[in-house]
Amino acid sequence: MLKQILAILCVAPCLQVSQADERPNILVILVDDLGYGDLSSYGAQDLKSPHVDQLLSEGMTFTEFYANCPVCSPTRAALLSGRYQDMVGVPGVIRTHPENSWGNLVDDAVLLPSVLKKNGYNTASVGKWHLGLESPDRPTDRGFDFFKGYLGDMMDDYYNHRRHGINYMRQGTEEIDPEGHATDLFTDWSCEYIREQKDGTEPFFLYLAYNAPHTPIQPPEEWFQKVKAREQGISDQRAKLVALIEHLDEGIGKVLACLKETGQAENTIVVFTSDNGGQINVGANNGPLRDGKQSMYEGGLKVPCGVRWPGKIQPGTKSKFRALTMDIFPTVCEAAGVKLDKNLNLDSKSFLPTCLGKKQEELRDLWFFRRREGGARYAGKTIEAVRRGDWKLLQNSPFEPLELYNLKNDPLEKNNLSKKAPKIFNELSAALRAEIQRYGTVPWQ
Repeated sequence: MLKQILAILCVAPCLQVSQADERPNILVILVDDLGYGDLSSYGAQDLKSPHVDQLLSEGMTFTEFYANCPVCSPTRAALLSGRYQDMVGVPGVIRTHPENSWGNLVDDAVLLPSVLKKNGYNTASVGKWHLGLESPDRPTDRGFDFFKGYLGDMMDDYYNHRRHGINYMRQGTEEIDPEGHATDLFTDWSCEYIREQKDGTEPFFLYLAYNAPHTPIQPPEEWFQKVKAREQGISDQRAKLVALIEHLDEGIGKVLACLKETGQAENTIVVFTSDNGGQINVGANNGPLRDGKQSMYEGGLKVPCGVRWPGKIQPGTKSKFRALTMDIFPTVCEAAGVKLDKNLNLDSKSFLPTCLGKKQEELRDLWFFRRREGGARYAGKTIEAVRRGDWKLLQNSPFEPLELYNLKNDPLEKNNLSKKAPKIFNELSAALRAEIQRYGTVPWQ
């Protein structure tokens, strides 16, 4: 009898470890300002992105994936909270100077790392944060066990990592001043973290947010020269952006290689996407879509996305199923077996069933997009859009009328139907007003 009891006590911990091992590691890779057409797998002819292309080919590629917002901070807030960005106080870009900062992450926002941490995950953030510069809004204040990266919005230089002369590079809460190109640093730090987790007893969640290919368009010189030599007739402007993206692609390849080398790739779900569309005036390619970053037209909102989970998601699959950045939150939680508390009041829904090849109803009837910004172009006001089915109502300037498009018949958004479909126009504008009222319940300064 004693031997049986001892045997049970011995086996029990082993069972716990086995169950922990079954939970997947989670790697979310968010890149910055990558255009819908700026991967070779999404149609780019002058650009080579073999590592991201391979990642996508090993899982499911989404052709109808949308960013929550056409600029940085709001999309990041939506991803990490699972809510529309306005509902966590980040309708616009968070910046150094208060007079030009248009968001403040609310204190009671529960972020993805906190949820996963409570469910036994080790949580890490590497790269660009852009959701707050000081306590209580730094990564380690918001549920990440580990942070090594950049607190601010954009860098004025990829090598000296300053913004307005301020060094926002941190490890945890301590200022650091590393040498090297930011893309290389974020890659190396991610690999270091992955290697450290090799023998850990907890699964990990790594949120890797590159600042590339955001401005300034500053690739390493050798990468620029390689593109110029290969692509005959390419402009210097385009060549610099292509080089920055190809350098980024190599970095992502190194991180994926680290997963493989440490034996963790087979039990890691990887999500890849961009925070918004590409910036046209620096040479970005948004494919056939209208406009780009900052815009409520499709080029500002539709982004590349893919999910890989070996043994779970069939390689080489493509889906037209529509999802938003914020839907990543419940998707990875479902993959991790985490039951989400209804008190989180998520606006998001999991698209994991689609990833696994199962049929799924559309995630929502109404899809909202919104952004607040300053300057003469916006004057502190907002631009917004709402989509229902193939119909999309948008206001791309706070000083211009609402526009209505049918994306099935008019994917390039050339034919404004606001005067020709009054019933649809009135229904969608009423829905948009109601959502704006809901957002008004949450302070953003």
